[in-house]
Amino acid sequence: MKRLQAGAQSDRDLYALVEAFFRTSFSTDNVVITEAVRRMLAAGGKRLRPRLLLLAAEAMGADAREHLPLAAYMELIHVGTLIHDDVVDGARTRRGVNATAVDFGNRVSVLAGDYLFAWIFKNVTANYAAPVPNLLATTLADITDGEVLQHRAVGKLDLPLADYVEIAIKKTAALFAASAECGAIVAEGTPLRVNALRDFGLYYGVAFQMLDDLLDFTASEAELGKPVGNDLREHKMTIPVILALENGGSSLREALARFYEGAPGGNEPVAALIAAVGEAGGFSRTRESIMSYVERAKASLAPLGTAPARAELVALADALARDSAVRARG
Repeated sequence: MKRLQAGAQSDRDLYALVEAFFRTSFSTDNVVITEAVRRMLAAGGKRLRPRLLLLAAEAMGADAREHLPLAAYMELIHVGTLIHDDVVDGARTRRGVNATAVDFGNRVSVLAGDYLFAWIFKNVTANYAAPVPNLLATTLADITDGEVLQHRAVGKLDLPLADYVEIAIKKTAALFAASAECGAIVAEGTPLRVNALRDFGLYYGVAFQMLDDLLDFTASEAELGKPVGNDLREHKMTIPVILALENGGSSLREALARFYEGAPGGNEPVAALIAAVGEAGGFSRTRESIMSYVERAKASLAPLGTAPARAELVALADALARDSAVRARG
């Protein structure tokens, strides 16, 4: 395995490497599915999961370019879940373009997601030794379980924060954690460093999901690539709502109950509900929770010592903190 000189790759270089890999190397045996996935990839994305894997490999001294295929599989797992999510949610847009189901129909979209997962695992099991295939299989099971738990929590105004965190860990943080862990494993990291990177990915992933929930309230439609307040419309119990209900008294609870139940008088504009959640401290307290997980993520990197990639991982976490500070102001 090739080793890099300190600082040989920048985070921006890693993004470019991932994009170039998708442009030149991604193809399946099914033309329709390849096209559907390529459209989703072309719609954009920060490619955080593959970048985490590559940074984890670099933290072990490896050449990130040797691990581009595995990094790409992490992003493709994410893409597969998004294709399925849009079918389940009946979404019309994703990242500012048509959802896959709009262009290809629900049937092809479900099959495309299924095929993509199978194609990924065919390649992973053929090219990577245990525990990488096992970790990814467990991760995909966790993602599915998290989605089911979220669906069962729809409209439950008494959902405990601990239950929300469990959902966030399974549906979002698990793939971040697996990305970092697998990057360290394939780069032959020590158990201590492998665990440290997994912990970073887990805490980062929870903070990422909390920020995503906050953005649904405070970002613009252009930034989101979908309507503002979409989680409210789908009656999802996200962290701004949970924390606002702890402070907001009976009026907010009653307004949300009417809205979720579609009861008479439950036609409060989404904008008014968003404002009420913010006034009840939902935004500011969400930022505090994000900051807590960001600090835990950064602290978990101590076993990496002075590895240059550690600074880039810290920078990713700090970016979440900065964005949450801006968004918490609404």
